Order: sequence, then C-alpha cells, then structure tokens
Amino acid sequence: MTSNADSPHPFIPNTASERAQMLATIGVDDFDALITDIPEQHRNSSLRLPNAASELEVATRMQALAALNQDAGTRPSFLGAGAYHHFIPSTVGAILQRGEFVTSYTPYQPEAAQGVLQSGFEFQSAVAQIFGMEVANAGMYDGPTAFAEAGLMAARVSRRNRILILDTADKRLFEVAEAYARYQQVEIEAISRESVLNGDVPDDAACIAFQSPNFLGRIEDVKALTDAAHAAGALSVMHTYPTALGMFKSPGEFGVDIATGEGQPLGVPLTFGGAYVGLFTTKQRFIRQLPGRIIGRTTDTLGRTGYTLTLQTREQHIRRERATSNICTSTQLIGLMVAVYCATMGPNGLRKVAELSYHKAHYLANAIDALPGWSVIGGGGTFFNEFAVECPIAPVEVSRRLADRGITGGLPVTIPPDFGGNTRGASEGMLLCVTEMNSRQGIDRLVNALSDIGNGGAA
Repeated sequence: MTSNADSPHPFIPNTASERAQMLATIGVDDFDALITDIPEQHRNSSLRLPNAASELEVATRMQALAALNQDAGTRPSFLGAGAYHHFIPSTVGAILQRGEFVTSYTPYQPEAAQGVLQSGFEFQSAVAQIFGMEVANAGMYDGPTAFAEAGLMAARVSRRNRILILDTADKRLFEVAEAYARYQQVEIEAISRESVLNGDVPDDAACIAFQSPNFLGRIEDVKALTDAAHAAGALSVMHTYPTALGMFKSPGEFGVDIATGEGQPLGVPLTFGGAYVGLFTTKQRFIRQLPGRIIGRTTDTLGRTGYTLTLQTREQHIRRERATSNICTSTQLIGLMVAVYCATMGPNGLRKVAELSYHKAHYLANAIDALPGWSVIGGGGTFFNEFAVECPIAPVEVSRRLADRGITGGLPVTIPPDFGGNTRGASEGMLLCVTEMNSRQGIDRLVNALSDIGNGGAA
C-alpha cells in the first residue's frame, strides 16, 4: 500500500506525486490532456439539480410521479417472450428481508455464511428435482448466459467446436451464445428441426441445442432431438421454461445431457428485466466441466450439518488453463427467491400453476381462432402458455389500439414461413402469453378488443 500523506484527500489511493509520475510516463502534462477527445462543453456539464427539499416534500413528489404509472392490477397483460408474470407467495419477500439473507453474495467463508450456503444448497436441490437432472449448480447470471455456457461446456466434453442451435429458439439466445463463443474458437450455427431429425448433423457438432417450449411457445420433440444428437456423437442441450415442467416431462426423463433455464418465473418479480438467475443442470459424469460452483452438505467433527463450496471451476480458484468459465457471481439473493418459492409451492403447487397457465392460454387461443381475420399459428401443435397469432393489420398497430383500451398486448414477431400452419410465407404476427395471473374477465376483454379491432374499430 502506498502512502497518501501528501494527498489532501486521504481516501484517494494515489498521491499528487504518484499522479504526476503516471502522467509523465504517459507523456502528457496534466489530466485534461487525457480527455481531449471529449468535447469541452461536455466535460463538466451542470447537473441542474433542484433546490434542496424536505423529506415530506420529496415523498410527496415521488408519490405524484408514482401516480403517473398505469395500474398493473387492473390492466390485463399478455406479454411474455422470456419474462413472465406469475404469482409470488408472500413468504418470498418475508424470508428475503431477513438480515442473514438481505446482503447475500458469493459465500467465500463458510464459517460466516452457513445460512447463505444452505439457501444455495436448497436452490440446487429444487432445480435438480424440477429438471429431473442429477446435478445443478448454484446459479448463473441469467437464462441466456446459462444456455451459452452449456454450449461451451458441450464443446469441452465432446472436444468438438461447432454448436448447433435449433432455429426455433429465441434469437437472444443465439446472440448471447455468439458473444460467449466469439473468442473461444467455437462456431455457432443455426439448424432446422428437419435437418436434425433427418440425420443431417455435421460430424464435428458438439451439441444440438434447442429451446422447448420454443420462442413461439411450441413444445419440441425433445426425445427425437436428443436421440438425433446422440446418434451423431453430440450432446443434447435443452433450454426450457421451468414452470412448464410442472406438467410436461423433465429434461432428465428424455436423457438430455445439459438443461438450462431462466429462473425468473419461479418467484422472481419482473423488475424491468433483471436481476434474474440462470438455471444450469447436467449429468453427474460431466460435473468436472460444469461452469460456476456447487455447494455441498457435510458434517463437522461433532456430527453437525455444515455447508461449503465443494466445486469451484473458475480461474480464481484453480489454474487458469483448467478453468471452465470466468463466471464470478452466484446470484444467491435471486436464487433464494427461487428456493423459497419452490419450498412454498411444492410439486403440487407448481403443477397447478402450469395447468392454469396451459388451460387459460388454450381458452384464449380457441377464442381468437374463432374471430374473423385472426388465426393461431401452428394448427394442432402442442403449446404451453404462449402462441403466435396472425393479425388482420400490423401487430404494432394492434398493440397500440390495445393500449388505448387499457390492455397490454403481446410481442410483435416475425413468423417463419415453415412454422406450424403458416402457409403464407414469412409473416408478422403477435406472440401472446397467458399465466395463472390472467383472469377469465381479462381474457374475454382481450378477445372483445381484438374482435373490434378486426372490424376496424378505433383506428
């Protein structure tokens, strides 16, 4: 540690003489010479802060701003596409606010972090059970990063460098996977379902990675895709919506090698897109190639239960050349939400949520399919709680007119020409989502609004 005796601010680590030495080494006279690329008028712009206010005045102002928000409780929403509005039991918030958890981060010192370590262990246990897999890690940044890390893990296990992703997956999964693989000498390629099932898989494929339910809500033939991957000497990687596993078979039941997901639907609020937690599971025999970390349970010399980090495969803990990932944060606070949600809901509760979401979505789909000018894409294909709809006018315009009626519509999407019952070539549609939070009254309200819009109402 260097001395800062000649610094007017002792909390600043660099002294005046040290700063002068660094500037001389760089070859400039002062700090301003380092930032000449920034226009002078933008270097020290005024913040234009209002005058100081009392706590009462600030609270009143914040309440007025909050009142400008539309009431989500009375505004039906049918927006999903990766982030979902599910019921969160009050137990989640109650446990989350306890002092021993509220600042939970990466638990490096087991003797001081038994509570956090236990919550992580319970998180792993719940995720492994839901996914039907042998091993789950302590969490990743979010679903897409878990999916990307799964592809890289498959490349390490298979000693191949081509990751094939089914073209029905969310394009954001592609983007994150490409970002992760860019400097790893690993190639990311899209492949069609037909090519996989016909056996047209390259010999150097590390894995067949797919999303089920896929981005447009349809359930993929997981067994057929997994069998095709194994027949080509590749691994099967599945990214899933964990709530759907309350009623559909788990990845483990199909022999999937690596299964990932986004943990947000399991007790985590939407919060404008994060922070979330990635779910990552695999088979026992691949555990040494697992990214992230695993929390284990043991007993001490007195026979008492204890928890500790038992597997840490990043370069901070082992030799850099043996590291499987540089992921450095277990999002334990978000993982705690998932653990408490799963403990509260239990298997029966999770199944009930899945069934409600499934049946309400099919009720809406049937009602829309009966409207003139509207059609559900996919025909008789199986879907969970999301489905794509072809609209009589531009989907963006549909969303605008729904918003005028106090309804949040779905996400405008491009529907591939070969998707399900779509026979009109590539077309624009709307991806609608229904969960247990959507009431029949709200669903009927959407159907009536779409009927009116289809008849030219409220342009």
